[in-house]
Amino acid sequence: MKQVYFSVTNDLASDQRVHRIICSLMKSGVTPHLIGRKSRNSMLLNVREYETYRFRMIFNSGFLFYAFFNIRLFFFLLTRKNIDILVANDLDTLPANYLVSWLRKTHLVYDSHEYFTETPELINRKFVKNFWLWIEQWIVPHLLYVCTVSNSIADEYFKKYGIRFKVIRNMPEGNGNTGSIPLPFNPGGRKILIYQGSLNMGRGLELIIESVKYIENIIFIIAGDGYMRVGLEKLVKADNLIDKVYFIGKVPFEELGSITRQADGGVSFEEDLGLNYRFALPNKLFDYIQAKIPVLVSPLPEMAQIVEKYKIGIVGHNRNVEHVKEDIIELLFNTKKRTEWKKNLITAARDLTWEKEERILLEFYSPLI
Repeated sequence: MKQVYFSVTNDLASDQRVHRIICSLMKSGVTPHLIGRKSRNSMLLNVREYETYRFRMIFNSGFLFYAFFNIRLFFFLLTRKNIDILVANDLDTLPANYLVSWLRKTHLVYDSHEYFTETPELINRKFVKNFWLWIEQWIVPHLLYVCTVSNSIADEYFKKYGIRFKVIRNMPEGNGNTGSIPLPFNPGGRKILIYQGSLNMGRGLELIIESVKYIENIIFIIAGDGYMRVGLEKLVKADNLIDKVYFIGKVPFEELGSITRQADGGVSFEEDLGLNYRFALPNKLFDYIQAKIPVLVSPLPEMAQIVEKYKIGIVGHNRNVEHVKEDIIELLFNTKKRTEWKKNLITAARDLTWEKEERILLEFYSPLI
């Protein structure tokens, strides 16, 4: 069996994309191994059908974290007995994988989950951005097997390097678990709006929280974690919204769907902060669709195209409290539109599944496995 080593810099617990890819490739007879990191707040991993490794790091953020993670990853991979394929998920794991693939003459796959050099955290940090851009320019033109999550990102890479990235979108399974996990609070008959994902810059969460303040009979669930959580919690307390906005932290992806299905609407309201967000096609949008809940999204091209094509919610074109408040009220309380959206969500949920995307994945990996 082919020995395939996947590496990420997260703690594995909430990374649905890599888990789905691994499970799909296991059907082709590969033996997968997944490498990540473990921090103080990392959840225990549920039992998986493949080996996992989580590095404990001295540094947990910034340049030193990425440097030492790649150094440790390099020596870990270099000392494995058998490696047939290396898979670098995102630019921050690519240096170690590239060097090991070169030394061991091993196939390398680069799976770009985002447009890394255009993330909001790098836009105004010229030196750091240029460093990662140098890494990208040094390695990417030499790669044979590359994929990403949206057509827009693939088009940008083609413009830069003349390389056509395969697009494998991050969709949930269409026949996923339909169980129900009780919410950690009593909704009391109120409408539920949910956000799931990282709590990072430019996610629009401050605007949603501020807008929710003026809406009666609503709960806003924030499922996820990130460096902005403390600031968001302070905002909620300052506005006296602790009975309206609930932070439930990271939820294992095996359980998240059952929580999402209990919501009445989902939000993905990223700001247009650089090309990474502009071209984003986040997995939470597809999770909302599979849960069959109407959505409110930013007018960013990839997300807006999905929502407008299937007519499953609202594309919010104005980023001020009054307009966002009205959009949320319409999303959750407009009975006539919700009936239409719910009907259309059945079609969207049938079309936008991992089972269909899996065929593209297996075709992409077939020359290697």
